[in-house]
Amino acid sequence: MGDYVLTAEGPAQSYPVYSAENFRVTAGANLGDGVGLADEVSLDDIYLLGPGARARRLSLQATTDGHFMVARDSDAGTPGNALFLDCTLSFMSPDGSTTDILLLVEVDEEGMVSDLHLLPLVSLQTQTEYTLLGISRDNVRQKFAELASVSFTRGTHITLATGEQVPIETLKVGDRILTRDDGVQPIRWIGQTTVRATGAMAPVLIRQGALNNTNDLLVSPDHRLFVYQRSDTIGAGQSEILVKARLLVNGSSVILQEGGFVDYFQLLFDRHHIIYAEGIAAESLLLDTSTKPAVPDEMLTRLSPTRHGRRDDHGLDVGKTLLDRPDAIELLRRASTR
Repeated sequence: MGDYVLTAEGPAQSYPVYSAENFRVTAGANLGDGVGLADEVSLDDIYLLGPGARARRLSLQATTDGHFMVARDSDAGTPGNALFLDCTLSFMSPDGSTTDILLLVEVDEEGMVSDLHLLPLVSLQTQTEYTLLGISRDNVRQKFAELASVSFTRGTHITLATGEQVPIETLKVGDRILTRDDGVQPIRWIGQTTVRATGAMAPVLIRQGALNNTNDLLVSPDHRLFVYQRSDTIGAGQSEILVKARLLVNGSSVILQEGGFVDYFQLLFDRHHIIYAEGIAAESLLLDTSTKPAVPDEMLTRLSPTRHGRRDDHGLDVGKTLLDRPDAIELLRRASTR
């Protein structure tokens, strides 16, 4: 694959992945083999996830040269290695539903393939047979972009320039939105996708009041919320911080809400902003290597990727180390009001 010197572009995003070796052919042309690259697998082969297989969290970062790399805090892979999106594999399960899996190729510093990671877009079940129906290299970046794009859900109230809060699905391009960092800004593009609310696509529910939000707030897992700490209760060393929704899941006031389908909406501005959703601050869509394929080409030509990609002026990204405590959400709620 060649040698690459990779420079990170923004903070990491994390996804549950399986090793390709854990997903093996039980019937078909490649009997006994784990998942391989797009040109190595065969349609109609039947795969099974082994009983001892466990998902690990792969943390990756987009890079300035259009690639990806394994981030320092990743549980899977080797930090610093390059990652490439190989293909989308589409499987049919026994109940007739379709399961899409993205195949990520990890490459070491010598340019050799060191691992293959499976990123399922819905939850995989052990001891369940999956029949390979499709192989596509054409849509893998689009699929990954939908996963990587931070999203609000249908019904989320967004604050307008007037102070009025309106459901996100009623917004239109050109509507003027109140931002925390740059006053009033017009929406340039609105994206919408409907997906099964399971696995990596399941949203996080932040119950009313958990972060002083006026109503329940339902967002994509890596959506970052802005918290201004009047007192540094978690030891971040900075008053302005950004926290991924999934890191706040505690099983009570913040939960992973799986089941059914979810309508995701993405709001794009001339640059990355902090806006208000259900009365609390949250980020808008950022353009980077991960998310650009989700945005129409004609829109990309109107925006400045360099200006849009600045993330260092919105606060410190807080990792799981500081938030790995049962009272994290309560500490943040109190820190923002005292």
